[in-house]
Amino acid sequence: QVQLVESGGGLAQAGDSLRLRCAASGGTVSSYGMGWFRQAPGKEREFVAALRRSGGMTYYAPSVKGRFTISRDNAENTVSLQMNSLKFEDTALYYCAAVPGFAIASTLMNPDGYTYWGQGTQVTVSS
Repeated sequence: QVQLVESGGGLAQAGDSLRLRCAASGGTVSSYGMGWFRQAPGKEREFVAALRRSGGMTYYAPSVKGRFTISRDNAENTVSLQMNSLKFEDTALYYCAAVPGFAIASTLMNPDGYTYWGQGTQVTVSS
């Protein structure tokens, strides 16, 4: 069973950049489809970005495409989310998630498709 721990959140101003990191233990990130989701107060958890287990295919929510980049470091067993040009509406609790094996795009973009979740890291963007 893989355990996921997020880090890198914090307070930023609009236009700034942050890099979130998801460290995995008990499993290798190369064996999982990996995703980032976020949840703002009073809202449902929403898809942000995902990375297919093999082939490097990535997926992004329209609201973050062109600003956020998901990547995997197999040597460090981590998945990162580089967030540039932050906006106030990016404020949320960000979660890392993993699904074992191959998963299609619709699964990777759905929180119900994931088996393992981290505890989240808070990102607050001031306007």
